[in-house]
Amino acid sequence: MRTGSALTSLGAWIYLSLFHGRFWQGGPMLAARETPPSPPDIAIVVPARDEAESVKACLTSLLEQDYAGKLSVILVDDNSTDGTGELARSVADPLQRLTVLTGADRPEGWSGKLWAVHQGVQCALENVGQHGYILLTDADILHARSHLSTLVSKAREDNLDLVSEMVALNCESSAERFLVPAFVYFFAMLYPFARTANPSSKVAGAAGGTILLRRRALERIGGIEALKGALIDDCTLAAHVKRSGGRLYLGHSTQAWSIRPYQGAHDIWKMIARTAYVQLRYSPLILVGTIVGMALIWLLPVAFALFAKGRAKKIGLITYLLSCATFVPTLRRFELSLWRALPLPLVAAFYMAATIGSAINHHRGSGVEWKNRAYKDSAA
Repeated sequence: MRTGSALTSLGAWIYLSLFHGRFWQGGPMLAARETPPSPPDIAIVVPARDEAESVKACLTSLLEQDYAGKLSVILVDDNSTDGTGELARSVADPLQRLTVLTGADRPEGWSGKLWAVHQGVQCALENVGQHGYILLTDADILHARSHLSTLVSKAREDNLDLVSEMVALNCESSAERFLVPAFVYFFAMLYPFARTANPSSKVAGAAGGTILLRRRALERIGGIEALKGALIDDCTLAAHVKRSGGRLYLGHSTQAWSIRPYQGAHDIWKMIARTAYVQLRYSPLILVGTIVGMALIWLLPVAFALFAKGRAKKIGLITYLLSCATFVPTLRRFELSLWRALPLPLVAAFYMAATIGSAINHHRGSGVEWKNRAYKDSAA
């Protein structure tokens, strides 16, 4: 019985390592590029709610982009209470390319972020021609001067409808070093980048910190309104674009980074729990299946390696070491010591617990909470 379970775990890891889009690999990553010839119009939309600490730095990095084409930046102040809008309006803008909108009250059926994005996009469409693009980014992200040119060049060269990059995340505090690299690793496991780029695969992923979207692709899916209630807005947008026949790219960024800190494990727990049960479609059955699957993949191998005997112990140890090896490229990306791969099952257990916590929050009626907003309607 134990040997059979150990072999099942090993078989799962062989599949994940070799046949699951090589999710664990170090790339893809775009090298910096110059503005392409005949650069298209670009409008950048930044939804912002209580981002006083980062909004000025974010907008400054966007207004200083080394992009030769027409560029506009629209920030939507989403009912902030910390002066985010006032700080945004104080940013130096000698070329008058920045527009700061005060967001209207959120209508029923809309998630807060997407309602802000929708308002920004409506303004952006006035500044972008039919062959232009819209960049969606967050107010806690900084961009290198060449980032926009790089994204547009990639989109033009490969005829892509959506180009998205997972920005570099903060990894300074003890909690961040222990838990944040695994967030990137697990995201790539859920949405293998190679499968996202493959038109014949149904996998469609995007990272909300950087999404360059072709205007025609946005119009083809019916605009932001088509996903208005989504709480996992980035991947929902990618799914709509791909289902409509669009081509996607998803990779890691070397030219954009988040400045949002996660000082303690509780902050990261809240980040996970915010949408984990949404990802599982609010289904108790899917939750149980997910927990059983994660236990089979993460907990059983190390349990066999530590406590079993004979063949089961050897198979468990091999499986555990294989899982650790797949984490090494992620640790190298974060420039962390490779020994941090060893406690990966503990990190996985933390993510499992946060997922269960997300389900408990939903069934208790507290729903999804973010930026002092709660979403209790499972229809979202």
